[in-house]
Amino acid sequence: MPFIPHTEDDVAEMLASIGAASIDELFDEIPTELKNGKLTRVPTGMSEMEIARLMYERAQQDGFYLNFIGAGAYEHHIPAAVWQITTRGEFYSSYTPYQAEASQGTLQLLYEYQTMMASLTGMDVSNASLYDGASALAEAALMAVRQHKSSRRILIPQTVHPVYRKVVRTIVKNQKIEVVEVPYDPATGQIAADKLEQFAREEFAALVIPQPNFFGVLEQVDMLTDWAHDKQSLAIAVVNPTALAMLKPPGEWGHQGADIAVGEGQPLGIPLSSGGPYFGFMACKQELVRQMPGRIIGRTTDLEGKEGFALTLQAREQHIRRSKATSNICTNQGLMVTAATIYMALLGPEGLYRVAAQSHANTLTLAERLENLSGVKRAFQGPFFHEVALQLSVPADKVLNKLKAQGVLGGVLLEQDYPELKNTLLICATETKTTEDLDKYTEMLQQALTA
Repeated sequence: MPFIPHTEDDVAEMLASIGAASIDELFDEIPTELKNGKLTRVPTGMSEMEIARLMYERAQQDGFYLNFIGAGAYEHHIPAAVWQITTRGEFYSSYTPYQAEASQGTLQLLYEYQTMMASLTGMDVSNASLYDGASALAEAALMAVRQHKSSRRILIPQTVHPVYRKVVRTIVKNQKIEVVEVPYDPATGQIAADKLEQFAREEFAALVIPQPNFFGVLEQVDMLTDWAHDKQSLAIAVVNPTALAMLKPPGEWGHQGADIAVGEGQPLGIPLSSGGPYFGFMACKQELVRQMPGRIIGRTTDLEGKEGFALTLQAREQHIRRSKATSNICTNQGLMVTAATIYMALLGPEGLYRVAAQSHANTLTLAERLENLSGVKRAFQGPFFHEVALQLSVPADKVLNKLKAQGVLGGVLLEQDYPELKNTLLICATETKTTEDLDKYTEMLQQALTA
């Protein structure tokens, strides 16, 4: 908690130096009728010791849960150094670099971030982040429509995260852009070629390709990317950055690679914190850079040969003609990007690969154990990464409640967004789970199934 060191004498001295009689006088421009007066219902302030005790007791009430929920937000180990460095004053209090020459530290960090994300996705260019993965996908859809020019339709598979699909519809619906959903194969959980054929004669600005998809299943990205390009559409990749440490990057999909890659950056050093804040990432091919929203940081040298950093692209309406603007992104979730950059720098390519490999190994082990239980089977037979859908023979909502009562968060109920997947759980195990954790989940689930 912050410590405010000003004594009454300090306050009086500061007021005297600016010629004010009281702190209230600093706000005399506020009309009297708008002031609430004294806050009579606010209790007396507590001491630091008392508030620390209160917060500890409240935290104890929350309890500790063994978490097997994924579905777009993942519990990974975050080295202590990540947020120890991120919350240093130089990073913690920095803001959007309006005056680039005075923000060299922030610009250098964003430059390093962009370099890492471009490398991770296999793309030419990365921007300096967006608000979250869902809005990043919406921005990618707008990019595709601007680039395509003749079509205002986007193909989005039902295997894309349900929240992402809702956000895209919300953002593009008033811009006369149509979102068309592609059904999935109920056997594999993938977008199969025959599912796309019904759209073969229609024109679309882009096809969205998730990897892995919302069910954790790996899509046939090479086939899907080439299909999109054969139809003169862009291929938009929605990817998990941790998975990219093991899987082929979007820039290498198909014969030409995906055109745009977006996703949620939360797995890269951002803790689970009641839903956010997170950050979205976006990378693209060089030829699409003028359609990209946000900012791009470049590295250069001055007249004396000294290295410096500059805003080479800022597509915000304050900086260019409003009719040409592609973004109103401002703060850019800079603090989250700082943490992600430090996280990736600390782990390096090998460390990130080990996180991905252990996460997948844990989920694979857990899935095999649970499939051996009576009344549990895999919902899809396709290959998966660190997340798997399991179908139960009993009401899944009741099973989740029983697991929670035993201190286990057992997964996500898929029938909320996919009514056809009744009694199906989406479970995830990252590198944070031990053999004992997997044993406990298996034991608890077996008890919940038979109780």
